[in-house]
Amino acid sequence: MKRPGPLLTLLAGLVLGLFLLTLNATTGTRTASSSYEESPSPAPVRSTASEAAPSRSASPSPVPAADADYAGRTDDDAAAIAVSVQDGRAVAYYCDGRTEESWLKGDVEDDGTLRLTGEHGARLDGTLDDGRRVEGTVTVGGGRHAFSADRAKKPSGLWRATATVRSAKIDGGWIVLRDGTQVGILTRDGKASPAPRIDPSTGTVTVDGQQLTARPATP
Repeated sequence: MKRPGPLLTLLAGLVLGLFLLTLNATTGTRTASSSYEESPSPAPVRSTASEAAPSRSASPSPVPAADADYAGRTDDDAAAIAVSVQDGRAVAYYCDGRTEESWLKGDVEDDGTLRLTGEHGARLDGTLDDGRRVEGTVTVGGGRHAFSADRAKKPSGLWRATATVRSAKIDGGWIVLRDGTQVGILTRDGKASPAPRIDPSTGTVTVDGQQLTARPATP
């Protein structure tokens, strides 16, 4: 039998090689060295709500104290006290109905705080409680008294009369309480004495035979 020649053997090798190359191209198999491509991660979504500047709640506007009168007594029942508030100012009257009295004046702060002062070191420190009452302390003649004065309704409240009668300088102060009780002092040329009653419906009062008219006291 005759053996194939070297030319045939070489040709067979070429055919086999072409076949293998064609098979590799059609299957598209990647080699181990092929790179791995990751899908890009989505960009994080930024919350505009969380980054929004925190809102500041508006501070409540101060509420001016309402114009009103307040009348009551000291806690030790030593005296009566009345406060009249008008346009951010206040006048107060402390009176024991016999010989000790004091008129005090000052401003009312937006938060309802009162710091009133009078002659001879008299002082009132109080607070308006939502327009219903005034509470605090009053210092007169070296004595310090806690007090509470409820909102008054006419004719209760604070009254005052000044005049000249028989050449004497008259200055009278009255506190009319809710139950109708009156506490007042009348001074004649600076000398104090219990005040005569006034007619709370008209404010009229008779002093030394002469009729005067007391008016609601204002700051």
